[in-house]
Amino acid sequence: MDFEERLQKAVERGHRRGLGHREEALARAMGEDELKRLHGQYRLDLSEHIEKCLQHLLQHFPGFQCETIYGDRGWGAACSRDDFRVEGRGRRHNDYSRLEMTVRPFNTSHVLELGAKGTIRNKEVFSRTYFEKIEEADPAKFVELVDLWVLEYAELYAART
Repeated sequence: MDFEERLQKAVERGHRRGLGHREEALARAMGEDELKRLHGQYRLDLSEHIEKCLQHLLQHFPGFQCETIYGDRGWGAACSRDDFRVEGRGRRHNDYSRLEMTVRPFNTSHVLELGAKGTIRNKEVFSRTYFEKIEEADPAKFVELVDLWVLEYAELYAART
């Protein structure tokens, strides 16, 4: 790498560092009320997207029932089903499957947090959490994760039933 390239990289690092300082100042300036408002906006958009995705899942797997989740656990939705299975010699088994996705409530950490748990036939197949600082949160990333986790659950469920 010649001097000109190294100089260019140093200038770029300086710009990024300056941008980081400006973002920190912006975050300090953003008050608690503004963070709550922004979190509420993101929470509403994401919880609606979660419900839409789970409704699509129900179309492919009859028997699931959907419920809206709101309150202390967060906002989002869950779909679940109970299956009854009889094996040889009349042994009965109940199989429980559930996918739950929520946006966690506003907290003192000032993060936007998305959580998901998937259970198939009484076994937890995944538990995911993703978070970003509210002022730096990219809603598109959260929407992408919701889509990805629902698709992952659908694939796992289809493979195990």
